[in-house]
Amino acid sequence: MQLTKAGGKLLLSFLLFSLGIVSLRAESKWVTYEHCELIANPANDGDSFHVRAQGREFIFRIYYVDAPETDNSFPDRVAAQAKYFHLTVPQTLSVGREAESYTREKLSRPFTVETCHEDARGRSRLPRYFAFVEIGKEDLAEDLVAQGLGRIYGETAYAPDRVSPASEHDRLESLERTAKAQKLGGWGFAAGQAATSPKPEDTFNTFFHSNTPTPAPSASAKLDINNASMDALEDIPGIGPVLAQRIIAGRPFQSADELQRIEGIGEKRYAKLRPYFK
Repeated sequence: MQLTKAGGKLLLSFLLFSLGIVSLRAESKWVTYEHCELIANPANDGDSFHVRAQGREFIFRIYYVDAPETDNSFPDRVAAQAKYFHLTVPQTLSVGREAESYTREKLSRPFTVETCHEDARGRSRLPRYFAFVEIGKEDLAEDLVAQGLGRIYGETAYAPDRVSPASEHDRLESLERTAKAQKLGGWGFAAGQAATSPKPEDTFNTFFHSNTPTPAPSASAKLDINNASMDALEDIPGIGPVLAQRIIAGRPFQSADELQRIEGIGEKRYAKLRPYFK
C-alpha cells in the first residue's frame, strides 16, 4: 500500500506517540516569555513552579522530565518514581526536595519560558501549562536529568527552533547514563553510596550537599591536572569514571582553572574540585 505524504506523517506521529516520545495533543501558537522570575510558592517543586512573566503569574510544568515528589500526597506517583530510581519512598522524597532546591537556585536569575499553553492539569486556582524552560543556554529538563534529579517521563512537544522529540529523548538518555555512572542525585542512593546515615534526608544532604567543607589536600598531595591518572582522578570526591575521562580527553590545560570548561563541571562542582589540583 502506498502512503500519501500526509498519511506518512500521520503514521510517523502515531508511532512516536506509541513509543511515548511525543504527544498528539493539538498545539496552539508558541509564545516565548523572556526575563521571567520565579515566584515563591509552597507548591513549587523541581519540575512545576509559579512564574512571573510580562506582569502576569503563571504556573509552568516542564516537558520531558518528572522530578520526584516532595511529599507523599500522590503515593502511586511516588512509588513509580521510587521504582525508577531503585529507591525507598523516603529516599525518593529526599531526592524530590533536593530537586526543588536545585530548581529554585537555577531560577534565581532571569530565565526564558517557551510554551504553547498546553494544559498540564494542575490543582491550583491558576491553570498550569507545559513549557520549555531555559536559563541562558541551559535547559532545565536536561539539567535535572544530568544531576540525577529527574526521570525521563511525561509530555513532549514539537516546538519551533528546537530539536525533534526523538532527538531530545536520545540526549536525555545520554545525560542519564552519565549521571548513573557518576552516581549523581538519586543514582547515588541507588548505588548504595549513602546507605549508612539513619535518616534518608540526612544521607542525601550529607553525601551531596554537606555544609561541612572537605579539608583541602596539602600542597604536596595536589594533582597535576595534565598528568593525573584515571584512578587518581576518580579518588577525588565528585569525580566518577565519565568525568575523569572527560578531564583526560580535555588535556592539555593551561591550569586547573580550565576545569570549568569541562561538561558536567558547573560553578559549585568546580569550587569543590579545584582545591585538589595544583
